[in-house]
Amino acid sequence: MTWFFNGRPFTSDDIGENHSFVYKITDKVTGRFYVGKKQLFSTRKLPPLKGQKRKRTVIKESDWLSYYGSNDVLKALVEQHGPDRFNREILHLCKSKGEASFMEAHEQFAHDVLRRNDCFNDWIIVKVHRKHLK
Repeated sequence: MTWFFNGRPFTSDDIGENHSFVYKITDKVTGRFYVGKKQLFSTRKLPPLKGQKRKRTVIKESDWLSYYGSNDVLKALVEQHGPDRFNREILHLCKSKGEASFMEAHEQFAHDVLRRNDCFNDWIIVKVHRKHLK
């Protein structure tokens, strides 16, 4: 299943300088939805090569293409009914992890996810500093 941004399919070629994105996954049958964030790249630290002192950093594209959120109920529904039942929409592309955290919380509060029965979100966790948004 494809991610959509501004009504068009979003692919690896469209990433550019973006670090992560805020998304909304909607069950097409029930209308229930989930708002979250996902990093486009993962970073791993590897031990130094023989004779070297510095650790190596490996940056690669994350599993964002096959990602369906972190909510267990939503993941079980995707497993049970298949990915075609769900619409995956990118709401915001973000340049940093802090910006993604802020925009995720903003969208969760804007959609009132904790008070609605048609939402999969169970909690809102955010820790953002002003400098994260620059």
